[in-house]
Amino acid sequence: MKHSLPALFLSFAFSASLAQNPAAPSTSVRGNLVDEQNAPVPFTTVALHRSSDSTLVSGVAADEAGTFTIPVKSGQYYLKISSVSYLSKLISPVRVADADVRIGTVVLKNSAQRLAEVVVQAEKSQMELALDKKIFNVGKDLANAGGTASDILRNIPSVAVDVEGNVSMRGSNSVRILIDGKPSGLVSFKGGAGLQQLQGSQIERVEVITNPSARYEAEGMGGVINIILKKERSEGFNSSVDLITGYPGNFGLSANLNYRRKNLNFFVNYTIAYRNRPGRNSLYQEVYRNDSTFITQQTSAMRQKVMNNNIQAGIDYYFDERNILTGAYTYRGSKGKRYADIFYNDYLGSTANLRTITNRTQDETETEPNSEYSLTYKRSFTRKGHELSADFRFLDNYESSDQLFDQQLYRADGQTPLIPINRQRSLNDEGEKQFLVQVDYVQPFAKQGKFEAGLRSSTRAMTNDYTVLQQNTAGIYAPLPGLTNNFVYDEKINALYGIVGNKTGRISYQAGVRAEWTDVKTTLKQTNQVNPRSYANLFPSVHMTYDLPRQHALQISYSRRVRRPAYDDLSPFMTFSDARNFFSGNPDLNPEFTDALELGHIKYVEKGSLSSSVYYRYTTGKVLRIRRVNDQGFSTTRPENLATENSYGVEFAGSYALAKWWKMDASFNFFRAITDGANLDATFQSDTYTWFTRLNSRFTIFKGTDLQLRGNYDAPRQLPQGRQKSIAALDVAMSREIFNKNGTLTLNVIDVFNSRRFRSVTEGANFYTETNGQFRRRQINLTASYRFRQAKKKKGFELEQ
Repeated sequence: MKHSLPALFLSFAFSASLAQNPAAPSTSVRGNLVDEQNAPVPFTTVALHRSSDSTLVSGVAADEAGTFTIPVKSGQYYLKISSVSYLSKLISPVRVADADVRIGTVVLKNSAQRLAEVVVQAEKSQMELALDKKIFNVGKDLANAGGTASDILRNIPSVAVDVEGNVSMRGSNSVRILIDGKPSGLVSFKGGAGLQQLQGSQIERVEVITNPSARYEAEGMGGVINIILKKERSEGFNSSVDLITGYPGNFGLSANLNYRRKNLNFFVNYTIAYRNRPGRNSLYQEVYRNDSTFITQQTSAMRQKVMNNNIQAGIDYYFDERNILTGAYTYRGSKGKRYADIFYNDYLGSTANLRTITNRTQDETETEPNSEYSLTYKRSFTRKGHELSADFRFLDNYESSDQLFDQQLYRADGQTPLIPINRQRSLNDEGEKQFLVQVDYVQPFAKQGKFEAGLRSSTRAMTNDYTVLQQNTAGIYAPLPGLTNNFVYDEKINALYGIVGNKTGRISYQAGVRAEWTDVKTTLKQTNQVNPRSYANLFPSVHMTYDLPRQHALQISYSRRVRRPAYDDLSPFMTFSDARNFFSGNPDLNPEFTDALELGHIKYVEKGSLSSSVYYRYTTGKVLRIRRVNDQGFSTTRPENLATENSYGVEFAGSYALAKWWKMDASFNFFRAITDGANLDATFQSDTYTWFTRLNSRFTIFKGTDLQLRGNYDAPRQLPQGRQKSIAALDVAMSREIFNKNGTLTLNVIDVFNSRRFRSVTEGANFYTETNGQFRRRQINLTASYRFRQAKKKKGFELEQ
């Protein structure tokens, strides 16, 4: 690491020096981009072309405030502004003489077709690249039709989703997941796994922020994933309907309605979905005791049947063009059944010596009603970019689980019972109430300077009433000793932040700091175990960008992040579905802190863009799940604090239109992670080199019909207790415009070769464990979409003269 990291940074610096023009232009073209509601349009490509021969001269991406500056020599040009969500715009002529040319404020008109339904044109991409974030317009990915939010994240560059739905970014499992920029009850109890309840048809785009500024919560060391839901604000009536059918059972209906007239905008989104998901898992384990080897071969067949109902409704009220009040309510209800059939084959010495067979069945009924209430006010002042916003949210979430288990021990013949059947019941009721208040203020100064400040206050109260019962000889269920308790989690986090940014010539900079005060208390009521924690921390961030000629730009950034133990990380209750492999939280878990440094480069071309970055993360108190196995072969897995982790790598992402009928998006990430867990066990060490890649290719095979191929590969990875094996998968999809381009029919096959299996090896002093799991089998979906009363544009651009 001592030599590799500087070499990578030097290579970037050398590339930058080659790209520089010693005779830099002294004049420039400047402007601001806004939408029809006067909101900034960030990260939009602005390109300057020579009028005489249409040659691309230079260009940039607008910053977060929608402003752009293009250094250029004297001459006559035209300006082309391109964005996925808006009509492209040509401004001609643009005459540059001896002074800067100020285009002023440019209003971009909505394309009037929702991102999930439009046909990709040559200048449009499902991946938009900026130095500080990547934006993925997920509706343009045909393979996403009929899927969930988890399915979408699984195919986004930099992001990985494991068998349980947990989300990681660049190898870090500490990721902050937001919905519309705010926390959501979907991820409160189950983390990223809760996103399986969110239908993909409700999502407009996903923003991936690898090194967030002080504006964002410090939570999430790997970065921030912001899921933006669809919300139409075009004048008049707009609506759409999606019908989904698939095998294994996947049936759904999604409807989006919007009505805008003058100062009132009403919107409602409703989704109902039924899924029948089969899965399978196998485990091979050796346990070493008294010079003997005890072997277990475990196979599991699972099936989950879930009915989800989601509705989001709200009103935007425009007091005037500068003052907007938005009220919204979201309800997500989930009712499901989960069945599992587990067999344990126990051997002594070798698999030729079968001793006993145990069969355990699970029948679970689960109910999850979640409600969210929000009220947001936004005030835009006279000067562009001068804004005040306030947001209040209340989350009320509940989950109830009732599980029945039958377990029978047989002789090696699998027919003769050795003991009477054992019947158990597990009851688990979880509740959460969260209040959140956030205020943000932006004050421009000088030409391009900006000061930002804000405050945030949140309180969360969570409870988990847990008990395990066992049927006695009289047929009565009685509580098992030590397996009944009530876990209470109380959390208060208050935060203040300030950011100052400006631009001087080609250099833009932004520096900020965030202060957070955290109070967390956990209580086990029956045993009266109380664990209070209080800490205050500062989280600085610095971002600096240098604009190079010929549509190049460099950015270096630093931020400090934290991963606080979440509710599931601290809850001591163990899962009970598997009678030999138990998972729980750790009430003594401490936060982990990360210092993240990143150097990024981006290059825009006429038909696409390419971004690359070098990144480094140093983590203390690294949280990792550790597996321990006792002499009987029973395992417990819970999160532990390891000493440190050093990780660094390179990432490339690009989007390019090879032809009018062929567009490709690709990403590649290579990193090294050195993990030191010697504070727990001298053997908890790993030094891994690994990589993963995503490739998406889309073809227009004839007018109105597209074909898409999407491939993923994750290379093997070493871990402190073993290794994770490689994963490869291919998805295929095809879409066809119908009903005079008002509708779209999409057929996709997810995991064509049934190869998306999660395989791992875990080793300890007294055990060896190998797992192979596939929690989602090959899926075939057919989705029909229809749009009502949405305007169609014959051309994809406007012309201003």
